Amino acid sequence: MTQREPFRVEIKVRHYELDTLGHLNHAVYHSYGEVARTEALDQAGGAALREQHLAPVLLESHIVFRREIRAGETVYVGCVAKFGTGKTFHMTNDLHKTDGTLAAEITCTLGLMDLRRRKLVDDPRGHLERAGVDLSVFTAD
Repeated sequence: MTQREPFRVEIKVRHYELDTLGHLNHAVYHSYGEVARTEALDQAGGAALREQHLAPVLLESHIVFRREIRAGETVYVGCVAKFGTGKTFHMTNDLHKTDGTLAAEITCTLGLMDLRRRKLVDDPRGHLERAGVDLSVFTAD
């Protein structure tokens, strides 16, 4: 049995994403995390959520910067979800340079919103599974 390759997306840093110090602007790290979360959900079949009037919503985001990222570099942004009980779940994004160096870690708290009621639903994992979302794309279990 082979171990599944974790989800990740490749992003090349553009010059206009830099700050005055010449490295990636802090807000862009969060954008890269959002790209990975969106791509992972799309790959897992998340489009089916819209038919059920559901959508993930970001509630909290925290980032730890480890190494600078500069123009022209390529980064790999992973996405892993962890579910527990209640209305929220967590997703982490690790940003790695091409040599494997960890550049940043983003931890987010999300919920699954009922778009009609504008409220979070209970058991987001169950709703995702019932919608046909393949959670193995971005979960370790």
